[in-house]
Amino acid sequence: MTLTIDRRQLLAGMAATLAFSSIGLSRANAATAMRLLWWGSKERSDRTFAAVKAYQAKNPDITIAGESFGWDSYWTRLATQTGGGNAPDLIQMDYRYIFEYARRGALLDMTPYLGKSLKIEDFGPANIDSGKVDNKIYGVSLGVNSFMVVLNTAAWAEAGVEPPHDAMTWEQVGDACAKVTAAKKRRGFYGTADASGGEPALECWLRQRGKALYTTDGKLAFEAKDATEWFDLWGHMRKIGACVPADVQALDQQTLETDMLVTKKAAMSFAHSNQFVAIQGLNKEKLDIVSYPVAGADSKPGQYLKPSMLMSVSATSPNKDAAVAFVNYLVEDPEGTKALGVERGVPPSKKIRDLLTPDLDPVSKQVVDYIGRLTPHVGALPPSPPNGAGENAFLLKKIAEEVAFGKTSAQDAGTKFTEQAAANITRG
Repeated sequence: MTLTIDRRQLLAGMAATLAFSSIGLSRANAATAMRLLWWGSKERSDRTFAAVKAYQAKNPDITIAGESFGWDSYWTRLATQTGGGNAPDLIQMDYRYIFEYARRGALLDMTPYLGKSLKIEDFGPANIDSGKVDNKIYGVSLGVNSFMVVLNTAAWAEAGVEPPHDAMTWEQVGDACAKVTAAKKRRGFYGTADASGGEPALECWLRQRGKALYTTDGKLAFEAKDATEWFDLWGHMRKIGACVPADVQALDQQTLETDMLVTKKAAMSFAHSNQFVAIQGLNKEKLDIVSYPVAGADSKPGQYLKPSMLMSVSATSPNKDAAVAFVNYLVEDPEGTKALGVERGVPPSKKIRDLLTPDLDPVSKQVVDYIGRLTPHVGALPPSPPNGAGENAFLLKKIAEEVAFGKTSAQDAGTKFTEQAAANITRG
């Protein structure tokens, strides 16, 4: 079995430092020993370890060893292990990649477990279907999330500028951010991060205009002129001083720790709602969440609800039954779900949401409130990206940086991006 590894992922994986958990190592003689692989921040690792520890306390015959990586190197590691016949029993899976892994026979079809050891009927059809490939369950949603804009409320107040709110247009948000920069209340500080190289921001903007990233048959769903207009939008943001300059944005290595808001370079940045808990944990000042800007009065829904991530089981695991039982523990058992909280997204089970909400800390409640506000205004979940699409996210960042540094024009960048993006998915 061969699994696609993007070139950027391979390079990242070669330089990556693996973080191993000691959980389970002292209990190597347990009757059932499993491995769990995930990506994410320290906050996520701490919560995952807490859930594993609690589960092992209730099930002394089971040991679970954990491995955690950054996003880039995670997919390199997973592809290498899976292709080499050494896949972990439990795999944190992303909607972007579940179709590829499932169709190559790498994931367990959990459909036969539904209603038995996998009791997720209360997720509702949409949240169950988000883990399906060809009408079979290959992943269980660990939480619902969407795109978000994060605001440093103290910085906006200092600048004397009203912060963005839900349903503001891109133009209105840009003007407000320019005022924050102009206020010069903090040294080397700007209104917003530069999101021109962020795929979620581009996707949201395209959807608002009736376009999309990809068609249902795996082709590009936008044209060069659309990409050019996107680069032009952010060129205008730089011109009016709304966003950080190119040399500052280049410091963002697509980790939470290097995010422009976290590093105190901007009053606003773009992320996913399940990341809010970790971002607030990295920032001493109070943060808030609003939805992405809209295209205008006739804007179509740009945002959508998606599984922040899913939990899958390896098709080759010798512990399939035990692995599925642990997946159910993470999403339906009060103890397991309390350990995870909402760091991986808002629980898809209403029963669990109602159970968790009264005891959630204020930061977690902000996430639940945001998803509640957003839900009536979202569009449909898009089709899973085609093979090769993962490389396009890195391509967008690279070309956006070329535009920001003045190495290429927005028009040339639009053509270059669409041509190379199309080639990537044709090549798979």
